Amino acid sequence: MKKKVTKEEQTQMNAKEFKKALEYIVKEKGIEEDVVIEAMQTALSTAFRKNEKADYASRVLIDRNTGEIKVFKVTTIVDDYNDEDEDISPETGEVKVAHDYLNELTISEAKEINPDYQVGDEILEEVTPKDFGRVAISVAKQVVLQKIREAEREKVMSEFEDKEDELMIGFLAMEDAKNYYVDLGKARGILPKTELIPGEKLTMGDSIKVYITKIESTPKGPLILTSRKNYGFVRRLFEHEIPEFSDGTLELRGVAREAGVRSKVAVSSTNPKVDPIGSCIGEKGRRIANIINELGGEKVDLIAYSDDKEVFIANALSPAKNLNVSITDEKKKEALVIADDDNLSLAIGKKGINIKLASKLTKYTINIKTLDDINKQINA
Repeated sequence: MKKKVTKEEQTQMNAKEFKKALEYIVKEKGIEEDVVIEAMQTALSTAFRKNEKADYASRVLIDRNTGEIKVFKVTTIVDDYNDEDEDISPETGEVKVAHDYLNELTISEAKEINPDYQVGDEILEEVTPKDFGRVAISVAKQVVLQKIREAEREKVMSEFEDKEDELMIGFLAMEDAKNYYVDLGKARGILPKTELIPGEKLTMGDSIKVYITKIESTPKGPLILTSRKNYGFVRRLFEHEIPEFSDGTLELRGVAREAGVRSKVAVSSTNPKVDPIGSCIGEKGRRIANIINELGGEKVDLIAYSDDKEVFIANALSPAKNLNVSITDEKKKEALVIADDDNLSLAIGKKGINIKLASKLTKYTINIKTLDDINKQINA
């Protein structure tokens, strides 16, 4: 015949099960015990009030050593009532007292029970229901699962929060109508199809480099938005491919990009013996070839940066040469460029792309004319 389990034995069993669950979440998931205990006590207090329909203040306390759970009615000791505490209802004329008789005891009344009581002290009276152990285990399991999910989300977020504006390598894991989803290890990044390099085709499972444009914490974990179209993608590719940027020998002074068409990258050197453009090109052009290959054949102009804005503007309009540049308005950031007939179209570029990118790179509005245009304007 099966032995009947007593209430005390069941309580001990529930306490052991609870203690085991608590030790698991603390040890295996790295969540602080205080955080778990506090969350469980709050959840159990809510469950008690709901199940028992308690109309008084209550508190759940958990014994950390045994795992035993008890519920207490809480009565707070307050100052003696006085007439100022009374409030007469204008509707009914009923006299209301500011103090809550269910949750409070006056100091005079408390002294009759125990002369050591002081205002602010609490009197705890155990009111643990008979079957509360079963409820407690159920609630505890829910809290454990919730805390595990929260801890895992926070851990992932902490790993990725400093990755914004960085280059990461992942694998294409999923695709829907608007996005690709990139497996970045413990999280997935969203790569909108509008953020692809125009014309590129991707295949599921492929390794892919992406630029992290935004990381945001959400209830479901970190939201990681990525791009291959952003100019920052080109910047990080150069820094990833060319070690001289990391050691400080080279400095990347600016990037302007029309994704899938052309990028202009301004570089300089902190060492007069090191050619910044030659370093970016690399031996037999390997370095720049690797970057262009990642960009799907996008053209890349390497521009020598200069503190002399006129020189920098002339360089930025590469491949055009023999340009005469003058700053016409420094405050408005405006410049006039005079080009001969052979270099005018090169300076402007197809569909105006070259001059547009040069303007973005130098942050100057560039007006370009030929010498004949200037003479006609003078004689007009």
